[in-house]
Amino acid sequence: MPEPKIQNPKSKIAATPPAATGLGYITSTLAAPVSPAEAALRPLSFGDFTGQLKTVERLQVMVGAAKKRGEPLNHILLAGPPGLGKTTLAFILGHELGKNVRVTSGPVVEKAGDLAGLLTNLEEGDILFIDEIHRIPKTVEEYLYSAMEDFRLDIMIDQGPNARSVRLTIPRFTLVGATTRAGLLTAPLRSRFTLQTRLDYYDHATLKGIVHRSCGLLGVPVEDEGAHEIATRSRGTPRIANNLINFCRDYAQERAKGKITRPVAADALELLEIDARGLDEMDKRMLRIMAENYRGGPVGMSTIAVAVGEEAETLEEVHEPFLIQEGYLQRTPQGRALTAKGYAAIGLKPAPGDGQGALL
Repeated sequence: MPEPKIQNPKSKIAATPPAATGLGYITSTLAAPVSPAEAALRPLSFGDFTGQLKTVERLQVMVGAAKKRGEPLNHILLAGPPGLGKTTLAFILGHELGKNVRVTSGPVVEKAGDLAGLLTNLEEGDILFIDEIHRIPKTVEEYLYSAMEDFRLDIMIDQGPNARSVRLTIPRFTLVGATTRAGLLTAPLRSRFTLQTRLDYYDHATLKGIVHRSCGLLGVPVEDEGAHEIATRSRGTPRIANNLINFCRDYAQERAKGKITRPVAADALELLEIDARGLDEMDKRMLRIMAENYRGGPVGMSTIAVAVGEEAETLEEVHEPFLIQEGYLQRTPQGRALTAKGYAAIGLKPAPGDGQGALL
């Protein structure tokens, strides 16, 4: 089977370089573009992909049926926090089907002409992967409806009395959309995806297997307990785990004997200010400000964002899902509220009656 050609045009969004330590480490890790080293760690088949069992099984069923019918794959929507494998699964679909994969992102497709250029360059059965599809402009999204259903585009040329519509027939293609904010997708767009599936955070055992696999590919010696230490601090996210492996490897080569053991991994990750629960300095800053300034909440995310000096969208996409799933925060109709576990994570406890934190 020929290897799929993966085309990834340069994004117009300036990516933040990964910070070495402190407030921006987790955020920059998840926001940075995929490096060639990270891309080399990506599995190319369902057999190599670890975790997300339900999603993988659904995709295998669709791929097998499409092959038997000799038809392009139906459109697929992948939702979930960043770094869980949405892009990787799109590449796997292309490899399994032997088709090309063209990658773009929602903010890059600014007008209908951009969409037309992407679609007309596809071949029969190719996959168009749109990351952050919820950020496509509404005017462009309406052109996407007919492209997904009827495989045609009606483009308006010129303006005023000279305006005319040109119909473009496009090859039958597969749209794979990825989003971290499924709730922001419009109902008409969501309904045009045959499969809508969500990727969840990985458990520690699954992440531990991913750490062993990545270390093997990189030629990094790692002990079982060292892999476990990295897995428990990776926030259930393979992208973070792979990034931490690189730093732990550097730390082991510089300050140890080159092997990632549990003490070496723990010391390296403490240097990055990532604690044993996977919380980084921005997580703790959010929790502390809520406890000390707002009596533990409820408080709006926009207020928290101003207080910590970060964009509200970044906090909602990167930090909040993990904090809620792990029980440090809860969402209420009035805003976000700190839990007892959240107080404990920053060394505080709620005072009786008013929820104000006090030192232990």
